[in-house]
Amino acid sequence: MAKFLYHGRYTQAGFQGVVKEGFGAREAYIRTLAESVGGKVEAFYWAYGQDDVIVLVDAEPSAAAAISLSVNQSGSVQLSTTALLTAAEMDEARTRLPDYRAPGA
Repeated sequence: MAKFLYHGRYTQAGFQGVVKEGFGAREAYIRTLAESVGGKVEAFYWAYGQDDVIVLVDAEPSAAAAISLSVNQSGSVQLSTTALLTAAEMDEARTRLPDYRAPGA
């Protein structure tokens, strides 16, 4: 499995729903959502500022995409997803660098 970092920003209606439902209840629901596709929430934080919620999930890439698709299509939160890689994974990628020609070069 791989690690994914989700940054979420609730719409006004979405945030009103979280306040009504409760922050702990929403966190429990998100943990269940991740488990429903074979993932696991490793960390979950409420925040204020640019993001309202930050979640670290361990999941297969297609499961991580499914979470993102499901949440974003709801319209109640804007979710961005960042794939996280270890140094070993980056070193493996480094050994597989394809030739790249810059535009206009």
